[in-house]
Amino acid sequence: MKKMVFTTIAASAALALGACQSPEADAVEDQAEAEAEALDELADEAPTEAQEEALEQQADIVEEQGEEAANAMDDDGEIAPSETGIGDTQ
Repeated sequence: MKKMVFTTIAASAALALGACQSPEADAVEDQAEAEAEALDELADEAPTEAQEEALEQQADIVEEQGEEAANAMDDDGEIAPSETGIGDTQ
């Protein structure tokens, strides 16, 4: 249940931030999220707790890699000024 609540919160945050990404980056991130969700569903059906945990970890990795790939597509390797702290006047 905790995982489902976290996933819902994460999905809501992703939707809020998703408007900042290109359609291509959104597609990459959506694909990774779908793969992660499929792995989570497999984890729910796993016969042992060890297998369940391994599948959940794999799902987390897939989702994280998808987010990183989407961010890299939009950033082209650049760091936004808002992420560096340089030029902050407040």
